[in-house]
Amino acid sequence: MRDLDAATLAALQSGRVVPRDFLWLRPRDRDTGARVDMGFWSDLGTVSAQVIDPVTDLSVTRNYTGAGDLVSVGPVPLAAGFTVQTVTLRLSQVTAGAAQAVRGYDLRLAPVELHRGYMDPETGLLVAPAQCFFTGEVDDAPISTPPEGEEGEITVTLKSHAQELTRTNPAKRSDADQRKRDPNDGFFRHAATVGTWRVFWGQEGK
Repeated sequence: MRDLDAATLAALQSGRVVPRDFLWLRPRDRDTGARVDMGFWSDLGTVSAQVIDPVTDLSVTRNYTGAGDLVSVGPVPLAAGFTVQTVTLRLSQVTAGAAQAVRGYDLRLAPVELHRGYMDPETGLLVAPAQCFFTGEVDDAPISTPPEGEEGEITVTLKSHAQELTRTNPAKRSDADQRKRDPNDGFFRHAATVGTWRVFWGQEGK
């Protein structure tokens, strides 16, 4: 169970709040290789929203665009330990923002944050900074072409950072591989032959 701040808890208990999801993406610019910040939320228009940074645990203000870019956020499994969590997003295939994120930029392994906030229906403002409930990276984002007359969408699969623990290290325990990192590092210079060495204790080898 996630801890809630007092303002959010009181608003939820009153039953007079509207939940909204906020998606923060950092795809890569194909020309420069630099990360680009993009925000979408599950409502209309552009909004400057306060969200909790999952790294610093401090409130930051970010700009999010709506108008249907973020169609829906799938359920987020609450698992303890190092279980890899998978979340599915649905983005619009026709809005400019989503199209730019998926087609214009390189979305592969882009860092992702998902926040959920609660809005007061009278003021249209968040009752407290939106809380982060998922961090990870884009695992897959296939684009399908819908049949004529039907509305298309983009399904984006996210994986939590625990996925990094499942990756294998391609580096070899060899002198050649070590010297790729540092030509002067000879730590593994005997790695290929040390297994055949015979060590004698207390007497001279014959």
